[in-house]
Amino acid sequence: MTRSFPLRRSLVVRLTAVSLLIALGSIAATAWLAVQTTTRAIQQEQGQALSGDATIYTEVLGFAAANHTWDQVGPKLKALSDQTGRRVVVTTLDRRVLGDSGGAPVTLPVKATASVDPLHVDPVLLPQAGTSGIDPRAVGPYRLSAAEHSDLDGLARKVASCLTDLGFPSQVRDAASGRPQLTGLDPLAARYFAAKCGVYDLAEATPTEADALAKLNDAVNSCLEAQKQQPVKLGLDFETLGETDQGRSQGCVDSARRAQLTPYVAPPALLFTLGPGGSQLPTFTLSQENLTRILAVTGGVLVLAAAITVLVARRLSRPLRALTEAAQQDRPAPVKSRDEVGYLAAAFNDLTARRERIEEQRKAMVSDIAHELRNPLNVIRGRLEAAEDGHLPFDRALSTSLLEETVLLQHIVEDLQDLAAADAGRLRLHPEPLDAAELAGHVASAHADRAAAAGVTLTVSAHGDTGLAADPLRLRQVVSNLVTNAVRHTPPGGLVTIHVSSTVDEVVIAVADTGTGIAAADLPHVFDRFWRAEKSRSRQTGGSGLGLAIVRHLVAAHGGAVTVESEVDAGSTFTVRLPKPGRADEGTGPPEDVSP
Repeated sequence: MTRSFPLRRSLVVRLTAVSLLIALGSIAATAWLAVQTTTRAIQQEQGQALSGDATIYTEVLGFAAANHTWDQVGPKLKALSDQTGRRVVVTTLDRRVLGDSGGAPVTLPVKATASVDPLHVDPVLLPQAGTSGIDPRAVGPYRLSAAEHSDLDGLARKVASCLTDLGFPSQVRDAASGRPQLTGLDPLAARYFAAKCGVYDLAEATPTEADALAKLNDAVNSCLEAQKQQPVKLGLDFETLGETDQGRSQGCVDSARRAQLTPYVAPPALLFTLGPGGSQLPTFTLSQENLTRILAVTGGVLVLAAAITVLVARRLSRPLRALTEAAQQDRPAPVKSRDEVGYLAAAFNDLTARRERIEEQRKAMVSDIAHELRNPLNVIRGRLEAAEDGHLPFDRALSTSLLEETVLLQHIVEDLQDLAAADAGRLRLHPEPLDAAELAGHVASAHADRAAAAGVTLTVSAHGDTGLAADPLRLRQVVSNLVTNAVRHTPPGGLVTIHVSSTVDEVVIAVADTGTGIAAADLPHVFDRFWRAEKSRSRQTGGSGLGLAIVRHLVAAHGGAVTVESEVDAGSTFTVRLPKPGRADEGTGPPEDVSP
């Protein structure tokens, strides 16, 4: 019988839900961690690649700012290639190769990595260029001579020493033009101790710078005069001295500076950075460290998911292990869960209890069979021995007595054969249309003499359509067993009635008597084999104890059911319900417990 329970407690649902949760959790965690780790690794590798490109661009731009041609760029490109692992190619604007870091000729991409022009620099790529867009390393005519550098370097060191003595240390470094500059100088010291330490002397222009600056001023003022603006004067920082609106003259300053520096810098060029094998697109290959990290993260998630799965599986299989141990030790299983396993354990316990009851019944049945067979055999043997010894004559009375005992013995054996056939499923029926009321009348006629001898009145009462399809011999056996049992337990003057009636779906045959009745505690056992309400009742008055057991099996084989109602000293009623034709398939079928 299928037992219903909440869906949430179903073992299938729980296993499915847990498996899905573990799978989804592990997939989501693996995917998220792998994406995060891979993204971080790619960003790291890409950052390194971009850093390499930025280094290449800055170095190539610096070469262009310090050289007026590209003739000697080859060694620089080779050094950058060794440093970054990239292939570096510089071409003219019409894509004629000016320098290549090495390798076989390669087809260049349609789009260059960057444009190299120290006089037109993108401030994003080189913030030091400022708003002018001129690489500060392009110094041209402002580069100091060796003598000028030597004089200024000595002066700069004296100034730095002076400031250090006053508690304001600074360092001396050369600018791109070779001019020594003080770095790390405190603005307060520059303001209050500039005159004392000679800071202003260090800011004076050298003859080389003065000559180049004068030419720049002339070019700037010519541009401003053409625009009908006031002339200006530039300092070494290329800012106008005393000018309040720097924006009005900045365009002329930038154009004049570019014109002045053009002869000293390399012409504009295109820069191409390629993959290690000369591939047109940069390739980002994860490092061994990043690859190991990704694999470790993925493996860790899988190990965690496997551990959770094992723990859940052990928890879910624990009742099954307990059930297996109980089966091996032949003892009841503990029932704690309320899912399929719990119901299985309960069914196992029921089966164990039923098996114990069946075993007890089997032992009792063997004992009863031996007892029932022993009695007639003892009688036959005793009388034959008495006749052999001469105590009884071999007359008709002896043969009649032995025949009665033999018939009783045969009757017991036949009943046992019927029960064995029913237990083995070999009880064959041959149904045919019949009238239950007519069959009941025949049974009553057959038992009329026995009932009269016992002083019992036997009658038949029929109502409605009592036609059905059944095996007439087996159904007659059922009614006959019930009538025999009723007459046997009804005292003289009592009444036994066979009631035959019908409903929409079934035919009802009830055998009622006014006999001694059956106690309520004994009712569940009346259909057990060899059971008698009075243990002291002899086989002559109590029968073999198999009649009602045979009735139950024969009725079940017809798809019907038999029940009993009884009250002590008031009588009993045995009711047989059989399905009508067309309803047989809807019967109750054989009983679940057909144990011997």
